[in-house]
Amino acid sequence: MLQFLKYVLATLVGLVLFSVVAFFIIFGIASAVGSASENVTLDDNSVLKLDLNKSFTEHDNVSNPLSDLSGPFMSSKSQVGVVQLKQALAYAKTDAKVKGIYLKANSPSTGWAVLEEVRNALIDFKKSGKFVYSYGETYSEQGYYLSSVADKIYLNPSGGIDFNGLNAEYEFYKGTFDKLDIKPVVFRVGNYKSAVEPFLRENMSEENREQTKSFLNSIYNQVLDEVSKSRGISVMELKSIADSLKAYEPTDALKNKMVTNVGYYDEFDTAIHKVLKIEDDKKVNYVSLDKYLKTISDTDSPNTDNKIAVIVAEGSIVDGSDNSDGQIASEKTAAEIRKARKDKNVKAIVLRINSPGGSGLASEVMWREIQLAREKKPVIASMSNYAASGGYYLAMGCNKIVAQPTTITGSIGVFSLFFRIDEFTKNKLGITFDRVNTNAHSDYPTLTREMDDFEKAHFQRSTDRFYEVFTNKAAQGRKMPVEQLRAIAGGRVWSGLEGKQNGLVDELGGLDKAISIAASEAKLKTGEYRVRYPAKKEFFETLFDTVDAEQEARLMNSTFGDLVPYVQKLKKLQTMNGLQARLPYEINIR
Repeated sequence: MLQFLKYVLATLVGLVLFSVVAFFIIFGIASAVGSASENVTLDDNSVLKLDLNKSFTEHDNVSNPLSDLSGPFMSSKSQVGVVQLKQALAYAKTDAKVKGIYLKANSPSTGWAVLEEVRNALIDFKKSGKFVYSYGETYSEQGYYLSSVADKIYLNPSGGIDFNGLNAEYEFYKGTFDKLDIKPVVFRVGNYKSAVEPFLRENMSEENREQTKSFLNSIYNQVLDEVSKSRGISVMELKSIADSLKAYEPTDALKNKMVTNVGYYDEFDTAIHKVLKIEDDKKVNYVSLDKYLKTISDTDSPNTDNKIAVIVAEGSIVDGSDNSDGQIASEKTAAEIRKARKDKNVKAIVLRINSPGGSGLASEVMWREIQLAREKKPVIASMSNYAASGGYYLAMGCNKIVAQPTTITGSIGVFSLFFRIDEFTKNKLGITFDRVNTNAHSDYPTLTREMDDFEKAHFQRSTDRFYEVFTNKAAQGRKMPVEQLRAIAGGRVWSGLEGKQNGLVDELGGLDKAISIAASEAKLKTGEYRVRYPAKKEFFETLFDTVDAEQEARLMNSTFGDLVPYVQKLKKLQTMNGLQARLPYEINIR
């Protein structure tokens, strides 16, 4: 009895303690949510501190009032929204309280097209006469590209710049599948459709090497040209610096005008004090991007019901309605396009695409909604880092296509991919299969036996038919003969600049250019419309999503350690069944 009472008392004490802790947690969250709704005041002589050493997303639709607090689930955001960043730069350009920018962009994690868009926004900010100062212990190739716009670039005396040119690296898994006795079954159209090569080869095909060399040099020349203009160094000199690895040594980087100063952070801080004309012992009023965004008011938006709707399609294209991060779910995205089409106040639509492609069927479902929408109002495609294969399938249905010179696009081709696992299960696991069919192909397609010639021919016909549909619709959308379209298709990947030259793209520029074109097509002048971006998620929904994501990440790390990136890539294979319009499995351009 005494033991029983002891357990009861312990349980009661535990419940009380849990209730107290829960109360303080909920009270803290409620206080933070309440304070987040209050106006944030900005001090005079402030400096906007942009920490861009994060991953980028097209539009930050996550509302997190706890981002300025410390503790579990209250850390700073790990992503930067391109739309929000550009809004902050545009606002800060005319904000008298903001005197300049401290740019911390040593190693941003995104593609070249997004970097180009942000870089152009920084150049526009500098037109105000305000300063942009950058400091880095080291700079990656992408980090230097972004930071090269700065008035002063500080490099730590023991640091260096990874300025040695670009390379595109592919991973190949044929050896892994051979060891496991797993047989990829592939059907494809297009000599350049290299998305299946990682499963069939141990190296790049000549066609893939050719297209990669072409678009990589196109991107690199664009990067060099822009760095040349910002730093006053000729493209020839920049190539020489890259070939001789001179930027790796801080003294050489300074000698070759890659940086303006070699110094420590305290020396950089002194330079900030000097340009602000404040005493060395006085604290600089730095304001983070998140805090600064809270000072921006929507009162400047035109007082009109006319809207241009920006719909973001970011990630791999999948069937269904699961629109989780990193995916474009056909049903949900089609519903968003449909909603914008039926909204009489929406006068034009801009479809912002950042996708390497995916399901052919899902791409077709969304293409149809785009066609219905453009019958009612202009639909403009804005290409981000990627708008290739299935991503291009979406763009080709729009009235006009806008891309950055460094966008990866094209890849107009189709493949089907399956994996035979019967030898793997037999040789590695001792599992075999047998079956009874009512018809000749009742189990078709199957993973546990080899397809016969009739079945293979049937699948190839399906793949060929979808390629024919793809190219016919692309030719129709681009208003060119299908023979001309197929000459630049075949699964070949192009840069945005190459796409403009061969007719796959109409205009070069970023999201702002696409919005301007949409307004012009809708016969709307500046001040006669507002831009409607995707709505923000509810905070508590985001909080629990974050908890789930962090728990999954911890579990993956504890189970697989350094192998996590490869496990995640293998998980993606689950979404690659059937007809696919997709880029080469993954392109890493560094």
